[in-house]
Amino acid sequence: MSYKFKFQKVMSIKENEKNQVLADYKTSVKEFEDAATSLYESLKKKETLEESQRQQLQNGLSIQSIRHQQSFITALEKTIMNYQHLVSNARQKMQQLQAVLTEKNIEVKKYEVMNERDFAIYEGQIKMQESQMMDEISIQQYMSKGR
Repeated sequence: MSYKFKFQKVMSIKENEKNQVLADYKTSVKEFEDAATSLYESLKKKETLEESQRQQLQNGLSIQSIRHQQSFITALEKTIMNYQHLVSNARQKMQQLQAVLTEKNIEVKKYEVMNERDFAIYEGQIKMQESQMMDEISIQQYMSKGR
């Protein structure tokens, strides 16, 4: 008689769901990291450009150059706002998936605990049966020697 957990199929389905959510979560983390990196790079680029513009203004700069740099900074600010929006959305998605992943982990853990308890009961029953068989064998041996 081999052990078979009665909720094995349900537990397998729950584990598969958890693994799928985990993969989705990892993807969302990667998307968040990519968006955050792009935002950081854009902010760094803007900071560098503004510092360069300050230094050039001290040394003297044509109005055309100032306009050109200012339009570039304006375009960069729009890009930064776009990246901030992407980072915010990616963070929200990542947090939602993290909550779902936590739920799935709890569900799987419940089935694992049920499996452990059920297996412990199964082992107890096997030991009791073995003990009963040993008692019967002992009684039979005693009875056969007694004659």
